[in-house]
Amino acid sequence: MKTNRLLLVCCGMLVGCVPRIEVAAPEEPITINMNVKIEHEIHIKVDKDVEALLKNQSNLF
Repeated sequence: MKTNRLLLVCCGMLVGCVPRIEVAAPEEPITINMNVKIEHEIHIKVDKDVEALLKNQSNLF
């Protein structure tokens, strides 16, 4: 009888420990700042100019 009460109390305590997950949207909108610098084309043009200069004047170095 004593073990039944103990078991009942333990089960009652475990029922109170129910995991709860909340998913809520933020109040403010999500903003993504897209400040991206693209310099790839500039570097290619400079590299081609340097190659042409070295091809024309091979005595620079």
